[in-house]
Amino acid sequence: MGSKFFLGKAEGPRPIKTKGVKMDLSLTRPDDWHLHLRDGDLLGAVVSHSAHHFGRAIIMPNLKPPVMTTAAAVAYRESILKALPENSDFTPLMTLYLTDHMSPNEIKLARRSGVVFAVKLYPAGATTNSQDGVTDLFGKCLPVLEEMVEQNMPLLVHGEVTDPEVDIFDREKLFIDTILRPLVQKLPRLKVVMEHVTTLDAVRFVESCIEGSVAATVTPQHLLLNRNSLFQGGLQPHNYCLPVLKREIHRQAIVSAVTRGSKQFFLGTDSAPHERRWKECPCGCAGIYSSPVALSLYAMVFEQAGALDKLEAFTSFNGPDFYGLPRNTSKIRLSKAQWRVPESYAFESGEIVPMFAGQTLEWRPSTMD
Repeated sequence: MGSKFFLGKAEGPRPIKTKGVKMDLSLTRPDDWHLHLRDGDLLGAVVSHSAHHFGRAIIMPNLKPPVMTTAAAVAYRESILKALPENSDFTPLMTLYLTDHMSPNEIKLARRSGVVFAVKLYPAGATTNSQDGVTDLFGKCLPVLEEMVEQNMPLLVHGEVTDPEVDIFDREKLFIDTILRPLVQKLPRLKVVMEHVTTLDAVRFVESCIEGSVAATVTPQHLLLNRNSLFQGGLQPHNYCLPVLKREIHRQAIVSAVTRGSKQFFLGTDSAPHERRWKECPCGCAGIYSSPVALSLYAMVFEQAGALDKLEAFTSFNGPDFYGLPRNTSKIRLSKAQWRVPESYAFESGEIVPMFAGQTLEWRPSTMD
């Protein structure tokens, strides 16, 4: 068993001395454009990991109850700021949870707030805490979407249909064909982010759209794992996420898209912490906790592809450029130095198992003064 760190007290990964030539990369401080921070004790437990590495993050609104109003988003933001380590300059960028009953006026309030930067579409039943999501996008949400166009407010899309008759491995493709492509055609000025893309179909769709209009976030798990990772050595609950991991051909297509330098793809971890007991149970939760290891894993992918020169644009430029926000001015360092991922992170209510728990990684991130 590896070491267990207490969240909020760890100063980052413990280095292991290595032989050979030292190699450092200096990157503009990255942002995470898709992050789950939860609330309560879990928020206090995980926020420091994101704050240590990222300048900003788009915060997902699927709490219980969901963040459906600007007032709720402002209150949630205050909770996040209070939970941050002392002297942290991490900035949470808030989102609203789209429902069948949202008013266009809420979009105006969100834009005027200065703290809400997007609206998230969860098809009802698609993933964790999505039971309040949209049941009929075109029939019930069109006035809100039209106001989002006027306010230049991006729509962040969990791109899966939820019909139980549809094979879970086909739900992203069918969503593109039946909802996303018609949406882009109907509202061509609506800015859309297809979150956590998982298929060759999604890569082709995003690349077929106008740059600056449609983009996608990419997670470390969908770059590094395929669906075999769910079952090798027995059922692997900590590799279970939604959208579910896909075939190797799809993983390779996503790797190719990000490492060849397309500006339409950018970093979004979809880091989603769950207590170990809710992952390792008869009906385990979907979600992979990657915040402590994400930058190390992205660097691994780009190094393996011989594309380290394109890493900074993916982690630090493409996201803010799409959102119309300034790039960060501070830097982080990625050093070629081995470190071992803890087996788990303990906190007051339990423990969280990170992605690649117990494994040794080759890139170690640290801040630069």
